[in-house]
Amino acid sequence: MKPIALAALAPLAFAASAVAANCPVVESRPPEGVGQKPAVEGQTRACAVKSTVAFDVTVVARGLEHPWAIEPLPDGSLLVTERPGRMRIVSATGQVGEPLANLPPVAARGQGGLLDVALGPTFESDRTIYWSFSEPRDGGNATSVARGVLARDAKSLEHVRVIFQALPAYDGGHHFGSRLAFGPDGMLYVTTGDRSDRVMRPHAQRMDGHMGKTLRITPEGKPAPGNPFAGQGGSKAEIWSLGHRNIQSAAFDAQGRYWTVEHGARGGDELNLIEKGKNYGWPLQTFGIEYSGSAIEGSQTDRAGMERPVYYWDPVIAPSGALFHSGKGFPAWKGNLFVGGLRSQVLVRLVIEGNRVTGEEHLLGDRNRRVRDVREGPDGSLYLVTDESNGEIWRVSPKRQ
Repeated sequence: MKPIALAALAPLAFAASAVAANCPVVESRPPEGVGQKPAVEGQTRACAVKSTVAFDVTVVARGLEHPWAIEPLPDGSLLVTERPGRMRIVSATGQVGEPLANLPPVAARGQGGLLDVALGPTFESDRTIYWSFSEPRDGGNATSVARGVLARDAKSLEHVRVIFQALPAYDGGHHFGSRLAFGPDGMLYVTTGDRSDRVMRPHAQRMDGHMGKTLRITPEGKPAPGNPFAGQGGSKAEIWSLGHRNIQSAAFDAQGRYWTVEHGARGGDELNLIEKGKNYGWPLQTFGIEYSGSAIEGSQTDRAGMERPVYYWDPVIAPSGALFHSGKGFPAWKGNLFVGGLRSQVLVRLVIEGNRVTGEEHLLGDRNRRVRDVREGPDGSLYLVTDESNGEIWRVSPKRQ
């Protein structure tokens, strides 16, 4: 009966801390990690905040099959990926184009398929785009990155080539990570997952492979100059940080800092501020528990020599997609981090001061849809895709007067 007693006390402990701070919180459910405590004050369940801005939500398009990423184009149209292996352009008025030709084969299995897409830093002059996908390989599949040129007629991709292949390949269908983000240094930052199965988990701490890492490569797919483990016997030269479970959210803030949000198991979703060469713990340091309900074997919530998450959620939001808002269109949201929520079916807004979360809000929960990605358009509007068999594109824009 002891675990039941602890579970009953857990929500009271969180409620008491909220009352002491005179601060209501968004999450009122008890945590999955019974008896686990934040390592530092404010590491979870930040004060609830409420938007003071008025906005409209418009359904731009419907009928997309499990869209995974959306990338606004300079002309107002939208580049969208669908997990089964299609990339399309959707016009600003919602007309869904035919799939672009010349994509390489994808391993559309489980969580795998065609995943993220990002415009190259010089897209306006050379129309180069980058995308990530689970690639079929000998012995299984793994995350890869390709680049190509969007044809002038916007019907195909030209000069397509795979520029990076994460190793090792594995015969599985989960935890591909796969967010892409160009940094202020012009380098491409890529996230991977640990491939989920317990036999693969140790790879997140191993340096001879790319699983459970953030990676930093050149736009041509080579290890970026200055990477921390280049030339260190057996370590993959692309590695930027290690110890990650499954990162599907990544974004740079206005100061050029690199942030990721990764999936925990039952509890333990993490917001991390990524620094060169640092170890973020998985599976040796984590909050939450196994999906089975048992403890995560060998883990602690705080371990010397490993980076603590800036913030964590328990229970999870199941994060996917992220952006820091520029303030264009919504000045009150300038600098806020927006994160898509899959299981939570919300758009999460975080207020960050320095390297600490000081406020949290959940938006759009009344729509009951899995939010897979969120990006900012040229006009400051937010564009979202929902992860459904009949997926939608939403535009969140300032309310018309």
